[in-house]
Amino acid sequence: MNVLFWAAQLILAAGLIWAACMKLSQPAEALAQMWPWTAAHPALVKVTGMLDLLAGLGLVLPILLRIRPRLTVYAAYGVVALMIAASIFHISRGETSSIGINIFFAALAVFVAWGRGRNAATL
Repeated sequence: MNVLFWAAQLILAAGLIWAACMKLSQPAEALAQMWPWTAAHPALVKVTGMLDLLAGLGLVLPILLRIRPRLTVYAAYGVVALMIAASIFHISRGETSSIGINIFFAALAVFVAWGRGRNAATL
């Protein structure tokens, strides 16, 4: 099971860090072509970019470095909250077809929180 938890954590971390890099480094015009919502909400782009980066790092680094590994569980809960908020945001904009990745990431994060949380004593 440990391999499955690591796989889920790495998939989530890679996706979140990629999204963070895009949101924090790309010009607004380039982002608007990929994600139309970014043109109307430039501040939200930066905030979610920072949250994505922190969540991606938080899913991997605490356990990998053995420094407060319980933080990985909290990062997973944060990803669930972030994905719920993103889904609500996209639904409110009529972009329901865009929430598939949010649901997938939320499900992976629930799996990580559950698995790492039940083994919290051994982390």
